[in-house]
Amino acid sequence: MTTLKSKLQEDLNAAIRGRDELRSSTLRLTLTAITKEEVAGTSKRELSDDEVLKVITKEAKKRREAADAFAQGGRAESAEREKAEGELLATYLPKQLSDEELDDIVGQAVQEAKAAGAEGPRAMGAVMKIVNPKVAGLAEGGRVAAVVKKLLAG
Repeated sequence: MTTLKSKLQEDLNAAIRGRDELRSSTLRLTLTAITKEEVAGTSKRELSDDEVLKVITKEAKKRREAADAFAQGGRAESAEREKAEGELLATYLPKQLSDEELDDIVGQAVQEAKAAGAEGPRAMGAVMKIVNPKVAGLAEGGRVAAVVKKLLAG
């Protein structure tokens, strides 16, 4: 069975052979981030595919944030580059939930939390506890929190 890390490595090699600069530099940086994570603890270890996905998610998020920052700073070319890198990394991640799917999951969690007696500001934490395991890796935390706030306010 191929691990996600070895797939990234194979894709990097193919990108280098194909002279695909964007893909090769993005994958190289991502593999470096994975390696850094592997040696971060007290002993070196192999990351599981789930842990590799977390690293890729973090890297993709960094690219999106950098793209926004560059766009606001009027640096369109840099923004485009970051955006392209983020989109490339997204191809390795599970498909993200649509807004409707996320609304449904959060809506059910809000009902559950209210049924369990969670009201007002405390309800936010209760709802997040129910929602997070269901959407792990399928929706970004900030996006989830925004939907939770919206539905609790409604």
